[in-house]
Amino acid sequence: MIFYSLFFFFMAGLCEIGGGYLVWLWLRESYGWIFGALGGFVLFLYGVIPTFQNTNFHRTYAAYGGIFIIMAIIWGYFFEKNVPDIYDIIGIIITSVGVTIIFYYPRKGDKKIGIDNFK
Repeated sequence: MIFYSLFFFFMAGLCEIGGGYLVWLWLRESYGWIFGALGGFVLFLYGVIPTFQNTNFHRTYAAYGGIFIIMAIIWGYFFEKNVPDIYDIIGIIITSVGVTIIFYYPRKGDKKIGIDNFK
């Protein structure tokens, strides 16, 4: 189920980028310690969420790396008002192709990807 794997990638990315951003605000922008503590907890959740992907560790994290790249550029646009340039867009396209090949290309003997396997 592609929807479920993308959902888990999105949630992991949200936790990693959001948690890192909260820590950044605490340490670099002098926000209160509660931002750092909350950021640490959200980063902990980032470590848990990928375990719900139903494939090997290396493939999950390789594909997630691509998702992280895409989400970081989108985050910069919405939260820091940095408009992606043509090279960012080209990079997103190349990264998307890489993620699709790494994570979704069927391989002999691999587990089926999907939430049904967690029952």
